[in-house]
Amino acid sequence: GLIFYDTKVTVMNRVLNATVQRTADHAAPEITLDPLEIVGGEIRSSENSYFCQAARQLGCVPSSQLCVKLASGGDPTYAFNIRFTGEEVHGTSGSFRHFLWQVCKELQSSSLSLLLLCPSSAVNKNKGKYILTPSPITYAEEQLFHFFGQLLGIAIRADVPLPLDLLPSFWKTLVGEPLDPDVDLQEADILTYNYVKKFENINDETELEALCAEIASQHLAMESPDCPNKPCCKFTYLSLTGEEVELCPRGRHIPVGWENKDVYAAAIRSLRMRELQTPECMTAVRAGLGSIIPLQLLTTLTPLEMELRTCGLPYINLEFLKAHTMYQVGLMETDQHIEFFWSALEMFTQEELCKFIKFACNQERIPFTCPCKDGGPDTAHVPPYPMKIAPPDGAAGR
Repeated sequence: GLIFYDTKVTVMNRVLNATVQRTADHAAPEITLDPLEIVGGEIRSSENSYFCQAARQLGCVPSSQLCVKLASGGDPTYAFNIRFTGEEVHGTSGSFRHFLWQVCKELQSSSLSLLLLCPSSAVNKNKGKYILTPSPITYAEEQLFHFFGQLLGIAIRADVPLPLDLLPSFWKTLVGEPLDPDVDLQEADILTYNYVKKFENINDETELEALCAEIASQHLAMESPDCPNKPCCKFTYLSLTGEEVELCPRGRHIPVGWENKDVYAAAIRSLRMRELQTPECMTAVRAGLGSIIPLQLLTTLTPLEMELRTCGLPYINLEFLKAHTMYQVGLMETDQHIEFFWSALEMFTQEELCKFIKFACNQERIPFTCPCKDGGPDTAHVPPYPMKIAPPDGAAGR
């Protein structure tokens, strides 16, 4: 936290360029994707998704082939080239950017089960934010988490921000920062946070009975074995994936009482914290990321900085875009139609601006830093900078 973000990025970029493993004389790996597999926007099975199609084909490519030089001037070197079946696309930039955009859409949809919408979304807190799905993973799923980690590293090297909306707890775990049992639980699952707090703040047995009665009305509690009509809770709780789990051995048979209510609350909290850390999944993600960029770099970054470097900012700053726009021969910033153009963009919502950026350069977000922003000796422009506005191709007319 004592070092400026730009300084960290400079160091990071030097290290990334010093760890390049695929040189210019090596051909880039190529994968072929079939857009018809995902036609209509509805993916019939996760195996048809771009994510799984790419994971299968890149599974046999050594990760060293994906460690490329950072972008500097013109189009960057991409980790791999993409050919779409039945489509003729000129250049590699557009299809690579489109691929990353499509993959992020798939990851944050029901077609893939690697990410899970955080429960707080249900009550409009952290709406649309995701966490890693916390469940025991198969070997095939481990390979997919590994590929997800590789994609994070590939996006960092290509400087193409990923439109991923992940909770801070994901970035904390990724950079190795401990989670806060209060703050992170509240962000991810405010209903469980409030439930735990109720048990922690009870002052007497009457309140405990009232609370158990309230929970019984929501079908979470059973009747007490001692007094059949008296409701009580057992040492079980629902996991993030919706299964009822025992919080201790034989938890289904242990009622919650005045003596053990704090133990019960602590057990629920620790269940959720384990689920948020998802050690198995995160190990696979970090292994994938570490095959593309040195993991030691993460020790200098805060969780927010890691998110900025990987995903950029989720909104478009028009002033920043204006400062990085070039007008080609015959056009000037003061031309009436150019002024109309910027006035129109100023009326766009953020969602519309993202669509405009997607239309212009096939990615929804623009990098947080631009190599040309200081006008220093390294004034290399990296797509999507500068945005170029050209005169019309046809004859002059209305």
